Amino acid sequence: MEREFTRTREAEAQQVNFYEAGFNFDAELRRRAREGKVVVKSTERPWQQSRQGRIKFYLHAVIDDTAVLDWRFFVHDIRSHSGRHRHQGGLAIYVVEGTGWTTVDGVRYDWEEGDLILLPVKPKGCEHQHFNAEPGKPCKWLAMIYSPFKGALGSEMEQKEVSPDWDSHA
Repeated sequence: MEREFTRTREAEAQQVNFYEAGFNFDAELRRRAREGKVVVKSTERPWQQSRQGRIKFYLHAVIDDTAVLDWRFFVHDIRSHSGRHRHQGGLAIYVVEGTGWTTVDGVRYDWEEGDLILLPVKPKGCEHQHFNAEPGKPCKWLAMIYSPFKGALGSEMEQKEVSPDWDSHA
């Protein structure tokens, strides 16, 4: 039995031209500002079950069809309670529907429709969890995170407890 071998040269590593990459990135931002969605329809974004809860992202770093880039904007549907996690804070949450409370570092803060929840910026982060005061009734809030601010704070996140609706095998 004969074997035939073909020797090939390894491809030379290509260097990234950082000036050109930056130039192209800036051009893409300008294109998105001109052509990206100005209105994001609720029907265009799916609800997703995560370990933190049932969430619908309107803006996120991996969604590239909108006119802006640097925001995370999502709705959280709190059925009984969310997961519990810790991050540096610096986040605004507007309550759209329902009543409930949020614990921040073990302290309870009650809220209702129309309230604004502000998670404080803390060096070691703030541990928090959200609760629906009337499970079975709608309870939703919108979160707004400015990604460059999040990045400047270190972007650390630690999941302490998962949502009761999370199925890691799904």
